[in-house]
Amino acid sequence: MAIKTIAVTGKGGTGKTMIASLLIRQLVKQGGKKILVIDADSAMSLPYTLGIDISGSVSGLRHELVGPEQGRQMKRDGSLKDWIGGIVTHAEGFDLLVMGRPEEPGCFCAVNELLKYSIGTLAGDYDVVIIDGEAGPEQLNRRVLPKIDVLLVVADMSARSLATAGGILDVARAGENGIRVGRAGLVLNRIRGDEPNAEMLGRAQADVVGWFPEDAELNRFDRDGNPLLKLPDSCECVKAADKLLKSIFSEEDA
Repeated sequence: MAIKTIAVTGKGGTGKTMIASLLIRQLVKQGGKKILVIDADSAMSLPYTLGIDISGSVSGLRHELVGPEQGRQMKRDGSLKDWIGGIVTHAEGFDLLVMGRPEEPGCFCAVNELLKYSIGTLAGDYDVVIIDGEAGPEQLNRRVLPKIDVLLVVADMSARSLATAGGILDVARAGENGIRVGRAGLVLNRIRGDEPNAEMLGRAQADVVGWFPEDAELNRFDRDGNPLLKLPDSCECVKAADKLLKSIFSEEDA
């Protein structure tokens, strides 16, 4: 199976955006692939961890549209794709599309619909799409991401984050509402020699596909506001990201 779309999600605070950033770093370093990065989390943390100033956002574009009929007309005549292209940020080695914040408290309906259209419109122009998703299964439930080749669900060593991860994986496995997930796996973060026992992993009913250690060097980078793209190759988390990517793409040859 050719790997096209990799989505990263998990309970808030478990480090999913950090792991997405490290995967992006390694893909850029490897070269040879046209990469689209999507920040589908309203917290908008990904541009900060990447050190990127964004050109615009999906929610900002939604504000520019006069109303639903204008959006539908622009879909019909093809001009909406050009508008979406205008909010894509071009960085060194990849392009970035940011969802942004909702148009009003608690309401993502129109923004999610436009994000779904944006992903579907842009994805065909790229070799790999990396998505930093919302915490929890919401975007799966709302079918913002209807097709995912690889779903990485991040958890730390807490029982609560493992329970959340299990819930997300249940949604992915159920395949409700036409959601298609090729492979879903658990990524454990901030390992300090305190790996969860078999009983805890059994509750999540998940295969562990990657391990990231507690990393003082990465923590210093994050604390000082340095882009994670500039982490040295010697960083243990960088090595873990490289190993995870090799595992993912080795399936293409299987």
